[in-house]
Amino acid sequence: MSTVASAALPRPKQRRLSPEDRRSDFIRKAAEFFSEEGFDGGTRELARKLGVTQPLLYRYFPSKEDLIREVYRTVYLDRWNPEWDALLTDRSQPIRERLQHFYEAYTDAIFTREWMRIYLFSGLKGVEINRWYVGIVEDRILKRIVVEYRHEAGLPEQEPEPAELELGWVLHGGIFYYGVRKHIYGSNVLEDKDRVISNALDVFLEGISRVFGTGVKVRSTLVRRPGSGDEG
Repeated sequence: MSTVASAALPRPKQRRLSPEDRRSDFIRKAAEFFSEEGFDGGTRELARKLGVTQPLLYRYFPSKEDLIREVYRTVYLDRWNPEWDALLTDRSQPIRERLQHFYEAYTDAIFTREWMRIYLFSGLKGVEINRWYVGIVEDRILKRIVVEYRHEAGLPEQEPEPAELELGWVLHGGIFYYGVRKHIYGSNVLEDKDRVISNALDVFLEGISRVFGTGVKVRSTLVRRPGSGDEG
């Protein structure tokens, strides 16, 4: 009796998603799928994994590449905080302090399993996500770091040279790989992320000052110019 009675009860209606909400739901589920399975397989398999029909998926994304672009936008571009642009170029603060604050906030945003797995999968498969994002890192982070360092060191203003950008990549790549070891490999790491960033900045600023002979020295959380009274 109880089984028959329960079968006769109407099922609760599922909330009908608006086209905008459904599109966002597809992107969210696709990001989860790509982070776990990579970018192999066609739209038929992807639709099955998302629990929808292939024609319905095509209504929102005409191709798999279109869906990948939207995943890139939401997982990568939308996590960029516009305040970071102002922070990196705020010359009222010493560059050492700016970089510490920036990398603390930036790593809080990207140090997730989903973000890193999508990034690594896309690199292995030659998906455009890597190349797109490398361009953003170089233009919005590394070039600014070099320009701001040159300003603080009293060097002439100019476009960053390749050797200077490579020094920036050493800094950025070291911090990034700390996140890979922690979130992808599950390695034992120093859990004090801010200290890891601080140490990396000390090494970077000391190293770049030696390479370019500026004499800029690292002191605690500050970088002082020669002649500031802190050369000894």
